Amino acid sequence: MWIARRYPVRTVLRICGVPRSTYYYSLSHPKKSRSGGSRPIPGFSMHRDGHKVSDGKIKGYIRRLLQGEASAYGYRKLTTCLRRTYGLIINKKKVYRLCKELNLLRPQRDVRNRVPRILANNREVTGPNQLWQVDIKYGYIAGTRRHFFLASAIDVYDRAIVGHYIGKVCKTENITQMLNQAMLKREVFAEQHQLVIRTDNGPQFCSKAFHTFCTTLNETKPIQHERIPVCAPNKNAYIESFHSVLERECYQRHVFETFEQAALTVNRYISFYNERRYHGSLQDFSPSEYLKKYRNGEIEARKIAL
Repeated sequence: MWIARRYPVRTVLRICGVPRSTYYYSLSHPKKSRSGGSRPIPGFSMHRDGHKVSDGKIKGYIRRLLQGEASAYGYRKLTTCLRRTYGLIINKKKVYRLCKELNLLRPQRDVRNRVPRILANNREVTGPNQLWQVDIKYGYIAGTRRHFFLASAIDVYDRAIVGHYIGKVCKTENITQMLNQAMLKREVFAEQHQLVIRTDNGPQFCSKAFHTFCTTLNETKPIQHERIPVCAPNKNAYIESFHSVLERECYQRHVFETFEQAALTVNRYISFYNERRYHGSLQDFSPSEYLKKYRNGEIEARKIAL
């Protein structure tokens, strides 16, 4: 109406919130726009041989399939059955519509209550025990052709591996036990600030058990757990960098025949990494030497933005 009164088209569409493409499409397709924009349902599907198969007959096929071995299938797998068994050219959207007309669709599954998710934000670390990054890495045992797990936590400030767990399985309780021991060893709860643990979105870290561990371990000063966005490993760069170094300097230099050999070798390397390996970002000190000098005031405090 306002456009017919010679008001500017762009201004009217902006006020009404209508995209310009929608407006000009309606002008070039007047019949389709007056009919609501949806095409009529043909009422049949094509067979591979070229003849038409009515929707009523297809519904009979669906009933027959559900009375046999395909009784537990949903509409997506029923689509595959109709294509392979009856040679129909049909897509899953139509099968969904026909199943809905036959009242054969199951109720949608209830979405489980998920653990609250706090996304990793930009932070400024000014000292130890402020931000730990935790991740899991696989290792391979050639003698048994099996994998083992290494869950490790790194302090972003002094680059120390504050805790690690090696096992044939890796569950939430294994990681929480490792973190609990690391926090006691580093005297985390004696610090004034709150510890932040940053992880990816692995099942061990998304579990209710891990959430309960972080929120109930210390009621006066609970641990803040944050998870990185999907496909953003750069948010966990420090632990990813350690795993890269571990792969290059430890995993690739040894062929593990047994799990015990792998655990012994990895434990020795992490001890070397913490106590004696030079770090260019730590003024060529090891993590333990750097932390000692920092606490003695021999090194000027720095800020790490990430």
